[in-house]
Amino acid sequence: MTILFLILAMLSAWFTYNLYHPLYKYPQGAVISFVSGWLVGELVWHHLVTQVAITLLFVAGGVVEGFWGSLGLLVLLVSWWGMIMYHLQANLAEEEVETSLVKGLGGNYRLAIRNDIHYQGDILPSKKQLARPFKSLHSTNVEILKDIIFEQVDGLNLKLDIRRGKSPVENAPVLFQIHGGAWTHKMGSKNEQGIPLMNRLAEMGWVCVAISYRLSPKATFPDHIIDCKKALVWVKKHIAEYGGNPDFILVTGGSAGGHLSSLLSLTENNADFQPGFENEDTRVNGCVPFYGIYDFLDEGGLQYHKGLEGILAKSILKSSKQANPDLYRQASPINHIHKEAPPFMVIQGDKDTLVSTDETRYFVESLKRVSSSPVVYSEISGAQHAFDVFPSVRSGHVLNGVVRFAEWLYSDYMNKQGRTKN
Repeated sequence: MTILFLILAMLSAWFTYNLYHPLYKYPQGAVISFVSGWLVGELVWHHLVTQVAITLLFVAGGVVEGFWGSLGLLVLLVSWWGMIMYHLQANLAEEEVETSLVKGLGGNYRLAIRNDIHYQGDILPSKKQLARPFKSLHSTNVEILKDIIFEQVDGLNLKLDIRRGKSPVENAPVLFQIHGGAWTHKMGSKNEQGIPLMNRLAEMGWVCVAISYRLSPKATFPDHIIDCKKALVWVKKHIAEYGGNPDFILVTGGSAGGHLSSLLSLTENNADFQPGFENEDTRVNGCVPFYGIYDFLDEGGLQYHKGLEGILAKSILKSSKQANPDLYRQASPINHIHKEAPPFMVIQGDKDTLVSTDETRYFVESLKRVSSSPVVYSEISGAQHAFDVFPSVRSGHVLNGVVRFAEWLYSDYMNKQGRTKN
């Protein structure tokens, strides 16, 4: 049993080490590192309480004795200290996000947020929400209209959900959420992603739309982006029926959703991605991609490993980049950057093992060089992939920053329209 205790201690030590030094090089290792870093990093206190309880049981059973028992206990104490230090690092996100907003929008950007748009100021998750993060994904102040069909294609009913506050709204700003999950069936859906952001904005009077789209391996690019654009067209035509303003739409999404939200925002009215509805307006007012993928071809050699290349060739594009580089370029947001691009706020964690931080930086630099609109880049210390899926200290600070960006953008729109919010 002492050996079992030592194994527990070494496993805890690896969890902690992985928070600071995740695995980037190999696809399988990167995935393991992601899952561990995500669940441990954003749920540090849950792991600490569990490990301390198990350790006390070992101590009560007389297992922690002798050299190996003492060594295991020492390893655990060092590991716990490392987890606590990592947890405290989450508060760096507050300054990192604010600094990025000041750099991208100007030092007085907060003063530009109008008083009549119900901005609530910064709000962090409560202790109860932090203790039960998955239970906190439901808001009693938000009404959800589920599974509204916006398109029928290939025998599928493509659906969307609408979240809005329970008080009636008219002409409200719209958030358009695109889920991630490697563009692949059973890897992600509209039901579990972007919920903290949608709830927060819905409580502030926004109308939030979460969409579905065809997924691989059955779907082949550009099916995914075509469906996103069809959903956007539906929103522009129908969202007023639900209290939303079709003339102000902010698009967001994480991972594959970050890719698709960026691609949608940069390819407005692009006929290649709008077959049969080429004349529909697919412009948006802004984009907030979280840990997206921006260069499928990886022409700069900035991706960490070959995992993405394999998925794209086998399941998403169904052609290798050597055989069809133009298809890879067409699918890459970085190749659609142009002067009239809408404002962007790009979110990326510096410990993300699935998406290259270097690629994200390159995308942002390219966007800043060409676009005439504001570009905000928030690189978050210690953040793994999907760090924002449920409430945590780190995701709370980032959420506050995204809300400020959204309300600044909406204020700018309202000022240009010369109107006040209803």
